[in-house]
Amino acid sequence: MEPKKNPQLEVKRNSLLYFFVGMTLVLFMAYMALEWKTYYQDDSWDVGELNIDEDLIEDATIVKLKIPEPPKPKIQAPPKIEIADDDEDIVEDVIKPSETDQETEIADVESIDVAEDDIPDEVPFILIENAPVFPGCENEKTEEDKRDCFQEHMLKHIRKNFRYPDIAKEMGLQGRVSVIFTVQKDGSIGNVRLKGPHESLEKEAARIISKLPKLQPGKQRGTPVKVPYSIPITFKLN
Repeated sequence: MEPKKNPQLEVKRNSLLYFFVGMTLVLFMAYMALEWKTYYQDDSWDVGELNIDEDLIEDATIVKLKIPEPPKPKIQAPPKIEIADDDEDIVEDVIKPSETDQETEIADVESIDVAEDDIPDEVPFILIENAPVFPGCENEKTEEDKRDCFQEHMLKHIRKNFRYPDIAKEMGLQGRVSVIFTVQKDGSIGNVRLKGPHESLEKEAARIISKLPKLQPGKQRGTPVKVPYSIPITFKLN
């Protein structure tokens, strides 16, 4: 069966091509319309010219200043030197020799003043020449042995008289009490100072020190002096 129409004369055959060509022309014309620039020139404006009156231009006045000359240095005359007269002759005394001869009298021993020894009133235990002696240490030969004996007897005395305070036991108090006392010039114990964690422990340490026997006093160059001594007493619950 043959077609009734000629396909070459079909109107809608190239419709899509015509559509794209027409759309391209429209876009191009729109772009040219947007990008088209026009310039406006108005000749009514006139650029003025600034004219300056020549009478207003003044010449700068030249001022001449006269600077004074610097002062001339003053010339001072040298001081006048006066020559003093010679001093009078001084007669020097004759120094006599101080050497004694057979005719020199000898002074009595009682009339000569003897300077007192500068011995301090108090000397620390570690520096004193002759430390205090605890009863029972008199027969020690050397000074070092006497000091060791003193330390040993002090510890024995503390252990013998030690008694834990009941109130300290109930409160669970324990610690160390630092004790410092002074062996006086007569061998007695004085100036007791205590520092501990509680008053009850300090009182017990003071009671122990109060039971110390009378000691032989310490001596510095043969003279009795005061000797401070310190020892800790430790309170510990089992």
